[in-house]
This record gives sequence, C-alpha cells and structure tokens, in this order.
Amino acid sequence: MKIGFMGLGQMGKHMAMNLLKCGEEIVVNDLRTDSYPEFEAKGAKTTKNLKDIAECDIIFLSLPDTKVVKAVLLGQLLGNLKKGQVVADLSTINYTASTEIAKALEEKGVEFMDAPVSGMEARAKDGTVTVMCGGKKEIFDLLMPYFQCMGSNILHMGVHGCGQLTKAINNILFDINIAAFAEILPMAIKLGLDPEQIGSVVNSSSGKSYASEFFIPRILKRNFGDGYPLEHAYKDLVSGAELGAQLCIPLPVMHAAATTYQMAMLKGLGHKDKGAMTCVFEDLLGVKYEKK
Repeated sequence: MKIGFMGLGQMGKHMAMNLLKCGEEIVVNDLRTDSYPEFEAKGAKTTKNLKDIAECDIIFLSLPDTKVVKAVLLGQLLGNLKKGQVVADLSTINYTASTEIAKALEEKGVEFMDAPVSGMEARAKDGTVTVMCGGKKEIFDLLMPYFQCMGSNILHMGVHGCGQLTKAINNILFDINIAAFAEILPMAIKLGLDPEQIGSVVNSSSGKSYASEFFIPRILKRNFGDGYPLEHAYKDLVSGAELGAQLCIPLPVMHAAATTYQMAMLKGLGHKDKGAMTCVFEDLLGVKYEKK
C-alpha cells in the first residue's frame, strides 16, 4: 500500500511522522521543504510533484482551510485520481464544502472520508489526537490502522460531513469559552482582584475548562503565540452562523462570542492566539491581566 500525505504544517508534520509507524511506503508533500530531510532520514519519500501524491492508494490531507483543500483536491488532484483510491481529509474545513468534495470524488469512483482532528500540536506529536470521521463505515474500517498511528480516540460520526460538523461543534464551544474569560478576567482586575489569584481560583473551581487551563497561564505571562491564530479559528464561528441561518437555529451566545473575535481582528490581533482577545477588554477598561 502506498500512502500519500499533503501538508506538513504545525499539526500535519507530526501526524505524517507518526504515520511512518504503519510500515507502508509513505510519500509526503508540502509547499515548504524545510522538513523534507527529517522525513527522508526516516525512510519516507518527499516530492514537490503532486502527480506522485495522486498515484498513492490512500491520500491524507492536512491543509490550512476550505479554500486550499478545494483548490488542491478539485483543482489539482482530481484529474489524476482513479477509481478505488481513498482520500482522507484531516483538515478543518466548511461542512458544506466537505460534502461537495465527497460528491465530486465519488463521481470519479474515489472514496472520501472527512476526518478532522482535535488536539493541539503536543497531541499531534504524541499521536494522541481525536479523529472525527464522516463517510462510509467500510472506508472508516479500512483507514482505522492508519488513524491509530496518529490518534488515540477515533470515532465514526456518520455520513460525509459529519466529521467536520462534529469538529465545528467542538471548536465553537471552545471558542465561546475563550471569548467568555477574555471578557471577564479584565473585569476582575478592574474590580481590584489579584490576576494570579483569580486565575488560580478559576482553574481549580467550577469555572475551569481545558481552554482556561491552557490560556490563563499564558495570558498572565503576555504570551499570545502558543495557540492557533484567532483569525483562523474564526472560520468555525462563520460556519456555525451559516448553518444556523440555513436551518433557522438561534445561536445567541455564539454570535456574541463572534463579536469578540471580530473586535480583536479589527484591532490587528488576528495573527495572535485566542488568548489575545483579552487585550480588547483590557484596553476598554484600562487594565492588564498580567503577572505582577
């Protein structure tokens, strides 16, 4: 079996490296070639030619967004793909786009699995990401040994698009949580509470979450570069808003959180991680949530 992997970014590089454990022939591709020597040293083939990827039996993608995935799959690879091949998209993209891609590939006899992952870079490196899959059960079963090289919690969520839908719901909840404490923590400082103490209380009490545990210590140190850029995370809120509008589902809390993201991006903070939303409310209140 010949396995192709496209996208060696923050998450993709580690997932592709873990995929080497499967014992199959691996071919990797990325626009940037700085990680190629590391893969070559471990026996993987590297290529700049997408035709080499298109010849693989199974192709994994870990690309930045919907636009890139559609451009690569439908614009560059599709013409060279053949019946019986399998494409598994580990990227996080729009739910509707994912179902459109599945339809276009299946018209050529190519099987598709949307399989976005959850877990930050450390979990990608450890091979413990969660993989949420949408597509045929038999294709999920076929891919399971490869998913198990990359993740520790692999779930078949249903038909095409269900993986992306699951990821969007998880991300929206995460995004809302960060927007909430980005708003509330500066208020605590404005009212005279100690930054470290209130952070300690939140992270040892009922206000605790994965988001607070990850971001609060970093915000205290004014470290806004460890997480995913908030301008990229915003796409999940856009997807949620689109689905809510299409299906007439009211999502007032999500829309309120989206406003905080918009305010942060308008202040030029989009390239920073989501903890940087705290800066918006710090500026409004004239305080800083930082370690003394």
